[in-house]
Amino acid sequence: MPVTDLTAVVTGAASRRGIGRATAHALAAAGWNIAVLDLDEAAAKESADEIAARHGVHAVGLACDVTDESAVAAAADALAADPRPVGALVNNAGITSPTRFLDVEAAEWDRVFAVNVRGAFSITRALAPGMVERGFGRIVFLSSVSAERGGGVFGGVAYSAAKAAQLGFARALAREIGPNGVTVNSVAPGLIDTDITGGALEGERKAALLAGIPVGRSGRVSDVADLITYLCRAESGYITGATYDVNGGSHIH
Repeated sequence: MPVTDLTAVVTGAASRRGIGRATAHALAAAGWNIAVLDLDEAAAKESADEIAARHGVHAVGLACDVTDESAVAAAADALAADPRPVGALVNNAGITSPTRFLDVEAAEWDRVFAVNVRGAFSITRALAPGMVERGFGRIVFLSSVSAERGGGVFGGVAYSAAKAAQLGFARALAREIGPNGVTVNSVAPGLIDTDITGGALEGERKAALLAGIPVGRSGRVSDVADLITYLCRAESGYITGATYDVNGGSHIH
């Protein structure tokens, strides 16, 4: 089935300057229909309208808190009722936390894991069975260079641990559902210009980080979105269980 008949679901894709929105646009440009899932229903619908108008695909915006089982179930039901079945899922929804480990409270630790890990589990668990049944699917996790190098960019231990959990999740799932035509990969961005850090990475701190990036700049959301779109192609079916670094060479291993 060509991607023009399928829907790509991108969680957390309402933010104007975020990786999720850029990814939704890139996938739509490649012919995918799009479902934007986000906490902010109005922003999700606005994002979907923009994508539909720009690329001529079908796009829908749905309210969905990935940490809420009933909200995930409602979104999954809405997607199941659409004649364009889900062929790709981008687990982009996430939150960061710069709190040092010796200062982090259990509630904050649980919140970071609830969105980044449990949230990814809930939406993947809801949508993966359909992909397996249809014999085609592309799942991509938005991890982080922090998971590979042990933090040190913006996120603290909770964030690094949660993003590392996503890597293990993706690799094990790739083994399990690979025989059913579903690939599962991870993308690990480094310093990307988005709003997620709330302006905390500016001035001397940003300059210091840029000094350690061989290509000499921070990343653009399009750098990540284009790679995700590549991994979602039908032609990328022999790539699974992999982690792709998008960090300008700041972490080479």
